[in-house]
Amino acid sequence: MSLKKMYSFFVLIGAAFLLYVIHKMVFYVLNIKEASFHYSLETLYFFFLTLSAVIFKVLLTVKEKSFDNVGMSFLLVTSVKMVFCYLILRPLLQTPKLDNPVERINFFILFIVFLTIETLFTIRLVNEKQ
Repeated sequence: MSLKKMYSFFVLIGAAFLLYVIHKMVFYVLNIKEASFHYSLETLYFFFLTLSAVIFKVLLTVKEKSFDNVGMSFLLVTSVKMVFCYLILRPLLQTPKLDNPVERINFFILFIVFLTIETLFTIRLVNEKQ
């Protein structure tokens, strides 16, 4: 894999690490205890980072084979990601709402942040000239 292709993965890992540090600092400042969470922050970041890396790899492969299908491939892999996220989120949805709303909010914020990163990557891919 060329350095140009690897650059996107390095940016993804760097952004995820930076977001993780900021996230931990916010939890520390707001005195939010993660001990009662169903999924730890590290687990969620690993899950979303892995899915994003897979999406990046799929989009880069589709770009090489058929540039015109990058947008549709993004929609397809994002839909598959949403199914995986729902399966992970299901235990959180089955707990009473008053129990721990911070964990649900945390999950959705992470989902949106990583979806934004993937969308920006896809926009950059589609706008490249061949």
